[in-house]
Amino acid sequence: MFKFAVLLTLTAVATAIPARIVPKTIIDLEGDWRVVGGSAAPTGAYPFMVSIRSSSNSHYCGGSIINERWVLTAAHCIIGESTSNVRAVVGTNTLNAGGTSYVSTRLILHNNYDDDSADNDVGVIQLASAIAYSNTVAPVVLNSVNTGAVDAILIGWGQTSTIGSAPNNLQHLSTSTITAAQCQAIWGSSVNSGHICSFTRAGQGSCFGDSGGPLIQTSNSAQLGIVSFGVACAQGFPDVYSRVSSYNSWINSAVSS
Repeated sequence: MFKFAVLLTLTAVATAIPARIVPKTIIDLEGDWRVVGGSAAPTGAYPFMVSIRSSSNSHYCGGSIINERWVLTAAHCIIGESTSNVRAVVGTNTLNAGGTSYVSTRLILHNNYDDDSADNDVGVIQLASAIAYSNTVAPVVLNSVNTGAVDAILIGWGQTSTIGSAPNNLQHLSTSTITAAQCQAIWGSSVNSGHICSFTRAGQGSCFGDSGGPLIQTSNSAQLGIVSFGVACAQGFPDVYSRVSSYNSWINSAVSS
């Protein structure tokens, strides 16, 4: 369910289009698969990380724990879904074992979410019961300032390539955010003040299954972004995220509704 863009020509500006992955995830248990260019995350390093799964227990998006009853994700991960088909699994680094699964009772999309442009690609999931915190389960800190270019970490179970398999082990990738001007120079009007972008080089970045997951600031582990869209998978163009600091008011309002 990772939104991606098609590169029309080598010099053309990429245009975001929605793409939906069938929620039947193929997990590679043997290969050294990773978030494109990343590596296996240490157990408990990211206690706020959520695997969003279908009723058949198939991972299709990422998310982050806001508090005991709410999970933050991308709007495109939950649009058109029913609560009976959305579950949040926390407290594990593996897709095939461990963790605790929570059923959802409400799915709230940003009221101005645009599925064509990916503007306002933010959503929250209310859970039927409270998450039990532990040393491997805890809420994330949401960034509240307009951050520019900083060191960051992408976390997720996304595929390793456009046609790859999902990794069984949670992956993380050291990357960097870039300035809005740098991102807009490539993406043009597809990127606005509600976005933040990351880029290091071709061969590193997000892919299918990373959608909705967090981009965090290296220095303080605050969540900077929510994976939204990019050009296929790590093809040498910036990945685009919903900028968390732009949506703090909406998130706080949604989880208190």
